[in-house]
Amino acid sequence: MNRGILEFFKRTLIGEAPIHPVDKRMAKDWIKRRLVAVFPQLRWDPVALEAAYQELTLEVQIIPGEDGQNERQFNLRYPGEVEQ
Repeated sequence: MNRGILEFFKRTLIGEAPIHPVDKRMAKDWIKRRLVAVFPQLRWDPVALEAAYQELTLEVQIIPGEDGQNERQFNLRYPGEVEQ
């Protein structure tokens, strides 16, 4: 019980830990691979691939996990997409 209260105050006062640069890079790499898979013409055009990536919005969603560990889920938002 005490640990739960301490974790609550820690999250409330300090906030979530920043996303590690390796996690950001892995998400970016995965998204670019998916873009190339969906749009094969981007495979040999790195400038167009980067432009397509920049048009997307990458959002991080924190999902509470078991045993007090939180998971990060990366969500893509397309230009003009309405939030539900």
